[in-house]
Amino acid sequence: MNPKVVLVFLILSLITIFALAYVLLTSQGGSSQPPRCPSVSHSAQPWTPPGQSQLFADLSQEELTAVMSFLTQRLGPGLVDAAQARPSDNCVFSVELQLPPKAAALAHLDRGHPPPAREALAIVFFGGQPQPNVSELVVGPLPHPSYIRDVTVERHGAPLPYHRRPMLGTEFAQMWKHLKEVELPKAPVFLASVFNYNGSTLAPLQATPSGLRSGDRTTWIALHHNISGVGIFLHPVGLELLLDHRALDPARWAVQQVFYLGRYYADLGQLEREFKAGRLEVVRVPLPLPNGASSLRSRSSPGPLPPLQFSPQGSQYTVQGNLVVSSLWTFTFGHGVFSGLRIFDIRFKGERVAYEVSVQECVSIYGADSPKTMMTRYLDSSYGLGRNSRGLVRGVDCPYQSTMVDIHILVDKGAVQRLPGAVCVFEEAQGLPLRRHHNHLQSHFYGGLASSALVVRSVSSVGNYDYIWDFVLHPNGALEGRVHATGFVNTAFLSRGEESLLFGNRVGEHVLGTVHTHAFHFKLDLDVTGQKNWVVAEDVVFKPVAAPWNPEHQLQRPQLTRQVLGREDLTAFSLGSPLPRYLYLAGNQTNAWGHRRGYRIQVHSPLGIHIPLESDMERALSWGRYQLAVTRRKEEESQSSSIYYQNDIWTPTIAFADFINNETLLGEDLVAWVTASFLHIPHAEDVPNTVTLGNRAGFLLRPYNFFDEDPSIFSPGSIYFEKGQDAGLCSVNPVACIPHLATCVPDLPPFSYQDF
Repeated sequence: MNPKVVLVFLILSLITIFALAYVLLTSQGGSSQPPRCPSVSHSAQPWTPPGQSQLFADLSQEELTAVMSFLTQRLGPGLVDAAQARPSDNCVFSVELQLPPKAAALAHLDRGHPPPAREALAIVFFGGQPQPNVSELVVGPLPHPSYIRDVTVERHGAPLPYHRRPMLGTEFAQMWKHLKEVELPKAPVFLASVFNYNGSTLAPLQATPSGLRSGDRTTWIALHHNISGVGIFLHPVGLELLLDHRALDPARWAVQQVFYLGRYYADLGQLEREFKAGRLEVVRVPLPLPNGASSLRSRSSPGPLPPLQFSPQGSQYTVQGNLVVSSLWTFTFGHGVFSGLRIFDIRFKGERVAYEVSVQECVSIYGADSPKTMMTRYLDSSYGLGRNSRGLVRGVDCPYQSTMVDIHILVDKGAVQRLPGAVCVFEEAQGLPLRRHHNHLQSHFYGGLASSALVVRSVSSVGNYDYIWDFVLHPNGALEGRVHATGFVNTAFLSRGEESLLFGNRVGEHVLGTVHTHAFHFKLDLDVTGQKNWVVAEDVVFKPVAAPWNPEHQLQRPQLTRQVLGREDLTAFSLGSPLPRYLYLAGNQTNAWGHRRGYRIQVHSPLGIHIPLESDMERALSWGRYQLAVTRRKEEESQSSSIYYQNDIWTPTIAFADFINNETLLGEDLVAWVTASFLHIPHAEDVPNTVTLGNRAGFLLRPYNFFDEDPSIFSPGSIYFEKGQDAGLCSVNPVACIPHLATCVPDLPPFSYQDF
């Protein structure tokens, strides 16, 4: 054979071999690249009405726009966009879902009746009329509104005075504009010399409530250094101003007093004169460094990424609109503009255990020797726990594979705002067995179940604090509500040495981390086997008994006590008083063993502290008196707090304490109200941010004889193997399958963030 032909043949053979090898190595069947894991839905699927989720779904962008157009048409040409409104204007402050009456909702869900009309609740500020007021208007039916109903008196017992209105963003802006353009120019030398003020390096933080009595709108405002990328909350300069902004015309606003280093002055002009004359004691405060102690920029080089949680077989839940469905749980979630996260129609294996579980209020009360801080009582629902739910960050705020849900709101401006990724839903691997036992007596076996849970989460960034709200649904039928606090601490200028340390710890050169309380209120509308429920308390007492086989010896034997608490006064447990060790709501059905089916309520919270009863502000916060209270459910007692209390905390129209009026609780539709609270004394480790670890509070709802056995025994992830079995086989032990199942590449979306 011709040598050239042989050479060509060899070259072609080698090329063919290399080509085949490349195909084999790059194919899924035998390559170094594993297959992709089953796809995971990283965003909620569109909600397609009709469906049960429609009852509690937040208003869509189209519905909000339709309501706003209808109000603009009905309320006339004098309506101003809230984003440009002055106090003397008429404007729509907010629009959100008007929740349906429970009876109508259950008639639709359980008995197939037509759904109740879908409606919106609009809050309108009428500042441009002879008697300015705030009105609450129900608009419906959606999506094509045709009527308006004024429900202000129905909901609050009387018209709402204008001074109770929450502050618009424009009012905050006008307050700072007045200070910058009218007040600060009165002390240019003092401000530049002491604070290095150049027109942009100071920012305001205000106290609320505004004043000392009903009708006031006078606000203490503290000035802090303002450098881009730095937490202003950690940089007080010691200067505070009391601004009277009651007048509807901002031209009539004026500073009434000035506070600096423990002394009060008539105005900044007096401060300037004292400074120029050399009679003013000052503390010069340099501008903070961009990479200083208050910066959240990383202090180290990038290192290994943290552990990644992923689902090699895909998600075990789906999210369609606001309806969440797993093999065990179904519920719908909502996101109130002011009250924040809430869930409805919560069912375990198809059976409803709760109608509503929701956040009601979030309060912080501060103390210090500066007027701004000693006045501060933040009722965060007024600022909006829902409207301040900012975009969540994959891999930090939520596991990377979470389903992210956008929210649409209409508040503080006439246009609809989209809050991208404001809610996330995910499965949480908790790194702990939910149950397990290793048996070595008589026989050898192991059985267990890894603990995992379905979680819906949002985070409210209200000023300095970030509150992480979770509702957690477990495979044994338990439902947990929890909140973690993080973010920056509020601070005051440290100017009085040891005396100032009565109010906190020093956390910077001239910075006092100010002592404060946290209290969170939750509403738990349980329906245990239906709406007819009873409150039962169980505990244990030790009683002496002679040993029957040897009467000369005595034993102390624990024995159950059981009591049905039949009236509201018996179920209002004051903060700090002992709760029954077991307290549960029971239905009128029994389980297989003859016990009434129930759900136990546990409060998981360090012991906080409540404002004294003699305070003229306490009545508006009276829910904080009770760590737990159970009341009869009433539509007119649907909320424990109000957004109007922040600016008129002295005259609440409805006080939670009035819910408790000794009505019978026997076989009634009941609501449990839980206060979870803790005390926070800021310390050095709270800089730059307070950590979530140790700053957690909440509640747990646990089945108590609700089932015939632990329902988690039916979980497909349960494992069991005995001595003599090969636990390394998938057919014996599902965990043994993980090395094979987890060889796929996780289905991870590209990282993006759209909330700035």
